[in-house]
Amino acid sequence: MAHTKALKAAKGNKDSIAKRLGVKYFGGQEVKSGYVIVRQRGTKVRPGSNTYMGKDYTIHAQTDGKVKFYIRKSKLYVAVE
Repeated sequence: MAHTKALKAAKGNKDSIAKRLGVKYFGGQEVKSGYVIVRQRGTKVRPGSNTYMGKDYTIHAQTDGKVKFYIRKSKLYVAVE
């Protein structure tokens, strides 16, 4: 009877694939146009100057430059300067 219990325990023993979210380039780092700066779910970080947000909330660089994070009205923004 021990083998039947092990079958049921293994059935629910599955894990999802990690989505690799987070900040890819930090403040002061050089980026080129089109680089992914932040991958996220929802707007934890908002796009600032020279950045744009994709439909899955990923923030990309619009131009070459250095990444800069800043807070305005208690919200976190990222820009490329």
